[in-house]
Amino acid sequence: MTQTHSLIQGRPAQGLITIDTPVGHRLIGVKKKAAIQLMGSRLWGRFNPNHWDPVYATQTGLKAPIQTGEMSSAYIAEMCVNHFGANVFRNARIVCKYVASTLANEVITTHGVVSDKTPKGKGYRFKVDVWADNEAGDKKTVGWIEVDVGV
Repeated sequence: MTQTHSLIQGRPAQGLITIDTPVGHRLIGVKKKAAIQLMGSRLWGRFNPNHWDPVYATQTGLKAPIQTGEMSSAYIAEMCVNHFGANVFRNARIVCKYVASTLANEVITTHGVVSDKTPKGKGYRFKVDVWADNEAGDKKTVGWIEVDVGV
């Protein structure tokens, strides 16, 4: 059988998590700068000047423009695809809660820890606690994802 490869850094389509991955395994996160250029794009919230206009943001009491929550969710999703590959797109479930604003120019890092591994079919249903924080360690987004591996 030929191994299918993903476009993500040449990793196998099923990702780095296997049925042998233990509870407690830490995922390698991704690191992204909250670039104001992306924050002002139509895709990520151009409709709200708090998301891209530094003058307007400070006039309304913010320290800096804020990033939409969808962006930190996308960072978390990228990390999960890097580890679970195509499994993220088959019967997976992700739940996130935005707990603090991400400000322009903050560096956001994602994290994940396998918290549960339940037998399912020929494989397992993994639950991974996920979060994104800034360089000071302040959590911005928290949540979890459930993904089937080897099922």
